[in-house]
Amino acid sequence: MDGLIIFAVLLGIGYFFGARAEKQHLLFLQHREQAIKGLVLSTAGAKATVPNAHQAELFVGSVVISSDFFKTFVAGIMNLFGGRITVYESLLERGRREALLRMEETALAWGAERIVNIRIQTAELSGNSGKGVVALEVIAYGTGVR
Repeated sequence: MDGLIIFAVLLGIGYFFGARAEKQHLLFLQHREQAIKGLVLSTAGAKATVPNAHQAELFVGSVVISSDFFKTFVAGIMNLFGGRITVYESLLERGRREALLRMEETALAWGAERIVNIRIQTAELSGNSGKGVVALEVIAYGTGVR
């Protein structure tokens, strides 16, 4: 009985603090995205011509974002039935947006007018023998030109 109470308390704490942290992070991302609205981004391949490109440099934005206890628990249950694991979709969205923002902010500080050939990669980091996602790494990279 004590184990069930501890589990329920951990689940509740995970939900409360996880939802709060996610909401704050999404608002922070939105604020930062508004600040760099003018930067031109392109996923065009390396063979696309870029006018007025006097200098170019590779920029990388990387983030490791972890899952809270509640999301891990819900994902485990949803995994039994198959289908979309929606609790991890928001985790991936936050990771992608954060990685892109870090890349863009670094490029803007360098003086880039645009970033071309942008690519995004993700990796799962399982620290508990593959029994649920502990964290996701998202890397965004592209060539900044000025």
